[in-house]
Amino acid sequence: MSRVALYDAVAADYDRFVNWEGRLSYELPFFESLFEARGVHSVLDAACGTGHHTIALARRGYQAVGTDLSTAMIEQARQNAAAQGVDATFAVAGLGELASLGRTFDAVLCLGNSLPHLLSASAVAQSLADFATTLRPGGLLVIQNRNFDRVWAERERFMPPQSQRQGEEEWLFLRFYDFHPETVTFNMIRLHRAGEGWAQDVQSTELRPIFHDDLVAALAATGFRELCFYGSYDSSAFEPNRSGDLIAVARSSPCCE
Repeated sequence: MSRVALYDAVAADYDRFVNWEGRLSYELPFFESLFEARGVHSVLDAACGTGHHTIALARRGYQAVGTDLSTAMIEQARQNAAAQGVDATFAVAGLGELASLGRTFDAVLCLGNSLPHLLSASAVAQSLADFATTLRPGGLLVIQNRNFDRVWAERERFMPPQSQRQGEEEWLFLRFYDFHPETVTFNMIRLHRAGEGWAQDVQSTELRPIFHDDLVAALAATGFRELCFYGSYDSSAFEPNRSGDLIAVARSSPCCE
């Protein structure tokens, strides 16, 4: 997977537009329920960004490792872990490169709409095969993407704006898509005010939407089984026309098969 410049550029500000306390309190019960049911002790958080899922899992006693293609994101993740006094391991590795870690895990997570950054079906297939190699036999894979079935059909262009204020400084983050025949451009506008006037910065990257039926076929072709799909971290069933997310949960093939 080639480097995505957007994430190197926004790493220092990334945590400003995510309410991590609220997000983790909502999402973690979903993962812990899955992990308890399947005896998960070690977790690889692929495309971990600034590392908050990895850190939260490590704090709860899991052997947690986070990887990301962005060196700047991994550096920020290490700083976040140190600031919180949490022993979590981070490494620079992109999707499709995880076997280079040289170990296997009980579970692999790929969250934050990361898989659509792979711009071909073959790249997605390679990444899923890499997940399978990185999982122990019968291990758990969890993928969370935006529900592009709905986004694509409705040309759902804009995401809610985010903001943060710190003393006299203020940040605003605006995110939106440009639609193309087979891809979308993800744009992020950062506005920063320190004193008088606003400074602005625009970063963009290309995404290839992954639809429910395509993900089902790709996971099955890679040997994953017991596929379940959710539309939210509240464990509601996936509905193509309504759900905000497409969350896939699957099990890698046991060694005896």
